[in-house]
Amino acid sequence: MPQFKRPHLKVEQPNSVFAQGNARWTNKDLDPVPRHERKWGVTSFLAYWISDAFNAATWQFASSIIAIGLTWRESLGIVALAFFIISFVIALNGAIGVIHHSPFPVIARASWGFWGSYVAIISRTILSVFWFAIQTMNGANTVRVMIGAIWPSFLTLKNTIPEDQGITTNTMISFFIFWLIQVPFLCMHPNTLRWLFMVKSVVVPCAWIAILGWAFASTDGGEMWNQKATITGSAYSWAFLSSLTAVIGNYATLSVNQADFSRYSRVSVKWQLIYVPFLPIIFTFIAFIGVAATSAGTVHYGTVNWDPMALIANWESRAARFFAAFSFALAALGVNISANSLSAANDLMALFPQYLNIRRGQIVCAILCWALVPWKILESAGTFLNFMAAYAVFLGPIAAIMASDFWIVHKRKYDTLALYQPYSIYRYTGGVNWRAITAFLIGVAPNLPGFISSINPKIDTGVGARPYAFGWLLGFFSTGLVHVSLSLLFPAKETFIAKSVTPDDIYDANGEVDGVSIGNSGSGEEMGASNEKAGWKARLDRIL
Repeated sequence: MPQFKRPHLKVEQPNSVFAQGNARWTNKDLDPVPRHERKWGVTSFLAYWISDAFNAATWQFASSIIAIGLTWRESLGIVALAFFIISFVIALNGAIGVIHHSPFPVIARASWGFWGSYVAIISRTILSVFWFAIQTMNGANTVRVMIGAIWPSFLTLKNTIPEDQGITTNTMISFFIFWLIQVPFLCMHPNTLRWLFMVKSVVVPCAWIAILGWAFASTDGGEMWNQKATITGSAYSWAFLSSLTAVIGNYATLSVNQADFSRYSRVSVKWQLIYVPFLPIIFTFIAFIGVAATSAGTVHYGTVNWDPMALIANWESRAARFFAAFSFALAALGVNISANSLSAANDLMALFPQYLNIRRGQIVCAILCWALVPWKILESAGTFLNFMAAYAVFLGPIAAIMASDFWIVHKRKYDTLALYQPYSIYRYTGGVNWRAITAFLIGVAPNLPGFISSINPKIDTGVGARPYAFGWLLGFFSTGLVHVSLSLLFPAKETFIAKSVTPDDIYDANGEVDGVSIGNSGSGEEMGASNEKAGWKARLDRIL
């Protein structure tokens, strides 16, 4: 009988000093990026952020804020303030990736411990998959409009899905098509994907500026520009805070995992500071396009369409509908990969490094998104904002722990080699840094009543839900304060080193040039766990 070989499920393991006897904690994609593979320059990062900014969610924020009773002035102010705040955190955590060229799940080990980092990793994984599903749904709506522009009868296709499911047959078909279009891009390496971001950063802005031109050329402004807030007093204040939290929540994930991309940087760490002026400007501009287009749509069609696809679907020109929808499809594709699938892939890869690499992790993320029924989340403006607020509750504390630990507690001194060795200085107690866990729980706890109420409105938590309205800010600052205080009062002395150890120190010490080792570093199979505990100390002493 013919013999069938079992498929080889394990991924490629690196032959590097970081992986010696250590297949449980790293693989080739988790290892620090060597010099010859750092291809992201300033242009790449700017294109990446322009690509991320131009997406339907950014457009929808201002419009959905208006839908709950605030004006366009407040909505733009909220967007600008939110991204001014979050840009600092993105820059701080992104800088760690530039210095140590390792992804978020690995860097998290320094502040959380090897096993403790799973709290942050799993939390971020769930949220990344959630947002991937949301953007896939946004992409499905664009595909539906594109197909409808070519084949109008598609829009009136008989619906065979029960109405209470919140989705029609033609939208489900569109969801599958857009999901399928994403698959080839999910198999690309981040160094290759930067070209996708560059293309998107040219095509999409041109299309959206054209939409802005249509908005001003086709109307005299509309009533929205003269709109006054429909809520006052305390209701106004809480709506402002909850909207601010929702906008921050949109990019709270990148405040945590910016290192997943900055690790590929070939430029100075100082360039991370460009996010502080750049992000508020570009995101506020896109939100303004959303406000202007929504206002024009209200004049023309008599309804406030906070969903851009609902607005575009009203246009008479089939070509205009197609190309406008295409720009949103490209926008959804780019942001779904850059902000969501790659984030989830790095997390899943850290959980199962022997079986998942970046490509496999992205495919797993794409499969999981079907289980989240994203069409339910996007049914209304209120639901959308509630989801985004919930998104930020867990990420604020995680971002705070990582930023405060690197910049304040350890004063920018991490040991890259130790981040890959479970018996190293970052072992803490049983692989868990109780200081980070305690700070995380304290940061999340005040937001739980509001979080529960947002998931199930039938549960009335009264005033206990109030902190949830500014959940990210409360979680970030309270967690950071507690983590720093505990780390100073009960210091983990073994984690404090006299000099930072970067991956280049490790590569140079082992004679590795352009990914080829000319020294005697050994292989992952040659060094067992019993030698690992002593081995990392010897290598560290040699480097220092």
